[in-house]
Amino acid sequence: MSDPSATAADLPLRLAAIDIGTNSIRFVVAEVESDGSYRVLDEEREMTRLGHDLFRRGRLAAEPMERSHAALAKMKAIADGYQVAELRVVATSAVREASNGRAFCREVRRRCGLSIEVISGEEEAQLALLSALRNVDVAGRSVAVVDIGGGSTEIVLGAGAVIDQLYTLPLGAVRLTEAYGSADSLGHKRWKKLKRGIDRVLDERIGTPPFVPDVIIGSGGTFTNLAGMLKTEREDPDQASERNLQGYAMRRPEVVSLLKRLRATPLEVRRTVPGLNPERADIIVAGVAVVARLARWLGTQQIVVNPGGLRSGLLLSMIAERASPTAAPARPKDRFESVRVFARKCHSSERHCEHVAKLAGQLYDGLRAKHGLPPESRDILLAAALMHDVGFLINHTKHHKHAYHLIQHAELSGWSAREVELIANVARYHRKASPKKRHRNLARLDRADRRLLRRLAAILRVADGLDRTHTQRLTAVGVESGRRTTRLVLAAESDPQVDRWDAERRAGLFSRVFETTPVFVWNRSAGARPVARRRAPRLRLAAG
Repeated sequence: MSDPSATAADLPLRLAAIDIGTNSIRFVVAEVESDGSYRVLDEEREMTRLGHDLFRRGRLAAEPMERSHAALAKMKAIADGYQVAELRVVATSAVREASNGRAFCREVRRRCGLSIEVISGEEEAQLALLSALRNVDVAGRSVAVVDIGGGSTEIVLGAGAVIDQLYTLPLGAVRLTEAYGSADSLGHKRWKKLKRGIDRVLDERIGTPPFVPDVIIGSGGTFTNLAGMLKTEREDPDQASERNLQGYAMRRPEVVSLLKRLRATPLEVRRTVPGLNPERADIIVAGVAVVARLARWLGTQQIVVNPGGLRSGLLLSMIAERASPTAAPARPKDRFESVRVFARKCHSSERHCEHVAKLAGQLYDGLRAKHGLPPESRDILLAAALMHDVGFLINHTKHHKHAYHLIQHAELSGWSAREVELIANVARYHRKASPKKRHRNLARLDRADRRLLRRLAAILRVADGLDRTHTQRLTAVGVESGRRTTRLVLAAESDPQVDRWDAERRAGLFSRVFETTPVFVWNRSAGARPVARRRAPRLRLAAG
């Protein structure tokens, strides 16, 4: 431990984190290195079973709370001994769901002097992702980051650091064990009920997976004990400690095979299985069942273990927050900078997307006066145009749907939550089906924004069609509005036949929302300038 005569100012930066879970409380003390990494100085884990019987009673029971108070007091004393600069304490599903969860937090503050932050399932998932990105090489791979706790399972689907989908599911190892009685050996009927219960949640919450992840990166006690058992079977039992499991790879068939054996093993015998923590023997079947069924559901064969999980993510987030303590992060001079950075991160075709944004801006300028388009919506359209193809990072088939989710989870500086939601939706509808009330992604938009979305999506569809060949053949597009028709004059050196054909094919929504028939006209003499009754303003990609 620390030299008691030293002051905190004399010591390297030391941080500590406590994760209060449904099954156990985990604690880590780390020393931060100059490059932003850290080395673990001390760790503790107490199996307090805080969530015991919670999912039947709806409340935290007195005995588990007492065990938790004692464990937290002990961890606080250790952190004080190390003279940590910051100790962060978070609680997950058990405290989050319990009717007396807030009362538990107040009592911990009174007795232990610790402030507990109750985090959401989404925050849990993001911390698990942060840890996975630091500890596992995910470059160029689609991934499912999965954290299985006692009360819930958090899942992030994405490509590298880019989030496509995020789920929190009621599939914790303790919750399922109590619901399906899987603590002891399971006969065929009870196993069938457990399996169907897991599959039902996956079907209701995830449905058809948006893509097949190359690898599952798993954190939480289920994954570390699963890896410990398999590693012990393959290698020296002494090498199966949690610290030696970082990056340990497993295949789905061997997980399924081990699950079958665990199901048939009585609890007392299961406690003696090498590589399995005896205190976790009663809930391991339910936990491994989630791994096996989820891997099958996603179609993924490889599973990699990341023991750090939520605690590691907590430490990394604390380090990031301290990186510049004296000044708030600088906002980009141009909020489109963050849009372009994200598009590049997703490997979008920059030339094509910039050209589509240019054409979309010119169409918008030509339509704005007659159709009453709000001036501030121009930036939303341009941002959607610049990012409309980010979904290709996941796959081509449904790239417009993936674009919606990727943009939703992107860090876009300078944009409000409403603007990001609109941008994501405009990109979502740049192809295929038109916006419909029954679509879930429209739930956050009010009636006026849904109307605006349809108009902006209609413009983006036409603009995207006008660069169907990705050759940027058009130099400009002009708008001439008539009573029943709108002439769209295409300036190009040679006939943009394919681009014009695709724009015509995709102009159905444009025709409906603007109540006009678009007529596409090639005008070679127009050169680099659009033909219009009023010259369209130059494309502005800076925030107004």
